[in-house]
Amino acid sequence: MKRNKVLFFYNPEAGNRLFKSNHDFIVEKFQKNNMFVVMLRGDNKETLLEFMKDMRQDEYRKIIVAGGDGTINTLINAMMECNIDLPISIFPSGTANDFAYYFDLPHDLDGMVKIALQEHYTYTDIGRVNNKYFINVAAIGFLVDVSQKTDPEIKNTLGVISYYLKGVSELPKLKPISLRIKSEEYTAEEKIYFMLVMNGRSAGGFRRIAPMSEVNDGKMDVIIFREMPILEMAPLLINVLTGQHQENKNVIAFKTAKLYLESDENVGTDVDGEKGEDFPLDIEVIPRKFRINTLMDNMEGAKW
Repeated sequence: MKRNKVLFFYNPEAGNRLFKSNHDFIVEKFQKNNMFVVMLRGDNKETLLEFMKDMRQDEYRKIIVAGGDGTINTLINAMMECNIDLPISIFPSGTANDFAYYFDLPHDLDGMVKIALQEHYTYTDIGRVNNKYFINVAAIGFLVDVSQKTDPEIKNTLGVISYYLKGVSELPKLKPISLRIKSEEYTAEEKIYFMLVMNGRSAGGFRRIAPMSEVNDGKMDVIIFREMPILEMAPLLINVLTGQHQENKNVIAFKTAKLYLESDENVGTDVDGEKGEDFPLDIEVIPRKFRINTLMDNMEGAKW
């Protein structure tokens, strides 16, 4: 059967809301290339699941996801639940677009469509935390609360800076968390402020948070920010901005394929900017699970 359909799953409220007024432009470009676009508004995961359960995936060439990291997260979780194995083309239009940053994807509509009309793909790992999947980052601790307390309208208006402003306002409430960490590479009990388990390189708009991360190496990059005196936070922030924080004495960094976390406290968790699972956390990488539409220069993996 000819694969001449493209599913376009979009979040109308994400970031710059680019796709509310550009549907016809996208449909026209694909139809000129003998591909037909099926538009699906990303109201919630249930809508996508209902569609995918009856989806004839052998009729589809790929899935385009338009939105931020949270929209991509909704898509990959639905694809895993429904056993959908199709390439993914990302149209970044969220607040930070951290996962898209790894692939240096364009933010203009012409550039997005140009890549989506091509058949160059890079394989990517994904992570699993208990019963949820993530494609870019799982986060634990203080900054999770900051992200979840930031008003969506403020995020859309101010972008990444809204997280920083909210973070500053929450600093007086900062408390360390006692965490038991178990992995082949590192096992310890630590008091921490924040922890990231990275597949991509960028999180919360910090572009160099995991500069050595590779999305298809079968490993996750774990970065732990220990409890520290307040006076040591400013130098650490500068280290984070320059990508040199892994040398800081208050940071633990290692790569692993599996990780188990326990805590006796109520700890906030987050996957790709969405609310995460409750403790304990059983985390593992699933290697080379999806194909991402990329620029030809970034191509790694099979052509369709």
